[in-house]
Amino acid sequence: MAFGKTGLALELPDGLPYQVLEAHSAQGLADEAAALAEALDRPIGCAPLLELARGKRTAAISVCDITRPAPNRRVLPPVLDRLAAAGIGRENVVILIATGLHREATEAEMREIVGPELYGTVRVENHRAKNRDEHVGLGTTAAGTPVYLDRRFVEADLHITLGFIEPHLMLGFSGGRKLIAPGLAAAETIKVIHSPKFMRDPRATEGSIADNPLHGELLEIARMARHDFLVDVALTRDRRIARVFAGDPERAHAEGAAYVGETMLERLEEPVDVVITSAAGYPLDLTYYQTVKGVTAASHFVKPGGRILTLSACTEGVGAPEFAGMMERFREPQGFLEAILDRPVEVDQWQLEKLALVCAQAELHYYVPGLPERYQAVLWGRAYATWEAAVARVLEGLAPGARVAIVPEGPYVLARVNRQA
Repeated sequence: MAFGKTGLALELPDGLPYQVLEAHSAQGLADEAAALAEALDRPIGCAPLLELARGKRTAAISVCDITRPAPNRRVLPPVLDRLAAAGIGRENVVILIATGLHREATEAEMREIVGPELYGTVRVENHRAKNRDEHVGLGTTAAGTPVYLDRRFVEADLHITLGFIEPHLMLGFSGGRKLIAPGLAAAETIKVIHSPKFMRDPRATEGSIADNPLHGELLEIARMARHDFLVDVALTRDRRIARVFAGDPERAHAEGAAYVGETMLERLEEPVDVVITSAAGYPLDLTYYQTVKGVTAASHFVKPGGRILTLSACTEGVGAPEFAGMMERFREPQGFLEAILDRPVEVDQWQLEKLALVCAQAELHYYVPGLPERYQAVLWGRAYATWEAAVARVLEGLAPGARVAIVPEGPYVLARVNRQA
C-alpha cells in the first residue's frame, strides 16, 4: 500500500475474493523535454507561449504546494526559457505557491517544489489567503461568489498555471482553474466555493466535470483573472510525465481531464462489501485532512452499510487548527451536517462535510499512526493501533461470498461500478 515515503506491506488472510484496483496510467514519456517543448510551442487552442509573452514585461506562475507531487522542477525551466526569449527575464517573474488555505511552504519546501537548481534564481513566494490586503477584488460571479485573488498574480502582465491532473473529491479533476481558485484566492472567496451549496451537490464529485457546478464556478473565476496559459501534465504511477497538455486553459484542461479519466477508470461489476484503501502515500498522506480523499474515493464502490479501512501515515497530524477544532467539537457526522447549514462557512469545514456524507452510507475504520491519540478518539469511525488489528476487524464476520477491494494508491484510483461509469 502507498503509505508515507516507504509504503506498507499488508498480509491478508486466505479465503476471500480480493480484487486489487490499480491506479491505471499510461507509460512515461520517452523524452519528457521534447514533449514539453512540443506542447509549449504547439499548444492547444492558442498561440505558442513565446508569442503570448512577447511585448509583456512581467509574468506570474502559479504552482502546486507541497501536498501535490507536481513535477515543477521539470516543467518550469522550459517555461522560463521561453519567457526569457520573449523579453521577460527571471527578475520579472514571480512563482506563487498556490496554497489556498493550506499552511505556507517552508523555505526547504519551496526549494523542493521548484527544484534546487531554480531556487534562488527567481522569486518564489507563498500565497496567503488570510491576508485580505494582498488580494484584488474582481467583482462577483453570476452565482454570487465574491472574487478576491492574489494581487501579485492579477497585476502581472501574463498569467500562467502549472499543475497536474488527477481525480479530485469535489472538483472532478485537479489542475487548471484550481491553481487560481482556490489556489490563489482570498479566504472570503474560498469559503463560498466550499459552502454546502456546492459541497452537497452530487455532481461535485471525483471524475466529473461535464455538469459539475463547482468546476463551472472556478472556470468563471479563472476567466475573471485572465488566465492566459496552462501547462498541466498527467503522471504515471511512479510520478513520471505521461502526457503534457498546454495552451488555452479551458481547452487544454478539458483534453487532459478526458485523457486522465479514461486512462484511470477502473470498472467493477458490483459494489463491494469492504474497501481497504490508502491516502496515496507521501505527500498526500501528510495530514488527516488530505486523508479524507482516500475515503471519499472509496465511497463510490462500497455497498451501503459496507466498511472502508483507510491507511495513512499522517506524519504532520491533523491539518490546520480550524479543521482540528471542528473534529473535536463535532462528535457525530449528522449533527455536524445540520449545524453548518445556517452558519457562516468555517475554514476547512468542506472536507469534514464530504466525510460526513460518506458516514451516512459506510462504516469507517482507520490506521493513522501519526495522528495524535486525542484526535484518533474523535474520528467518525474507529482507529486501530496496528494495521494488523485494523485489517482483522474490517474482515471480521463477513458473509460467504463477500467481496473485498484493495486500493493500494487510494484517491489516485478512479473506480466506478459499471452502471455508474
